[in-house]
Amino acid sequence: MPPWQPRFASALAGVERWLLPAACLLCRDPISQLEGDALVCGICRSRWRRVPDPVCCRCGQPRMSGLECRICAAWPPGLSRARSAVWLEGSARDAVHQLKYGGWWRVAEAMAEVMRGLEPLTGQVFLVPIPLGGRRLRERGYNQSERLAIALGARTGLPVMAAALVRARETRTQTALTPEARQANVAGAFTARPLSPCRLVLVDDVFTTGATLNAAAAALISAGAERVDAVTFGRAVEVV
Repeated sequence: MPPWQPRFASALAGVERWLLPAACLLCRDPISQLEGDALVCGICRSRWRRVPDPVCCRCGQPRMSGLECRICAAWPPGLSRARSAVWLEGSARDAVHQLKYGGWWRVAEAMAEVMRGLEPLTGQVFLVPIPLGGRRLRERGYNQSERLAIALGARTGLPVMAAALVRARETRTQTALTPEARQANVAGAFTARPLSPCRLVLVDDVFTTGATLNAAAAALISAGAERVDAVTFGRAVEVV
């Protein structure tokens, strides 16, 4: 590559940015040049409300200490713990929608940035995205959980093991289902390739009841994983 080419490309990008200033994907306001080519402005990111401590040691739902957690009390063994970065509301919900349905996969970069300090992302672990079914993958053109895992891996240095988990069958959209129906919907939905003992961290965009994460963890443990945790960007504010 000629030595002048990177400088020319940088200058051209600067002119383009001056003529067509970048706008935030969520609020549409201009993005400061100091934020580079970010899709989400700092103001929108600052409005993402973090899930506060103390949380349930297993499912990560905020609760009063000493009280039994109603979310994970009946969970099967397999998923050791789950943690979420922010509440799924306002512009955080908009970011998830743009990632899943808007085709804006690069918004995963901003989402991963607020996830990087979550507890399970420590030590020698591998990131495993929740796989999509073939039909949804063709519709979207990419797996949003895999994009999130890749962005998270780039920020933490943790390797991504995307091929470890496979969607064995298509499932209905979970959005309108009750917790019991969610669990039945994803039962047996995943298979995993044979694994040597290792610590894995599932990556997904949203935690609602934990049904999908539990089904995925069960498949990974059966395949030989030593421990399976999970991290998500958003957590449903109200769990039915």
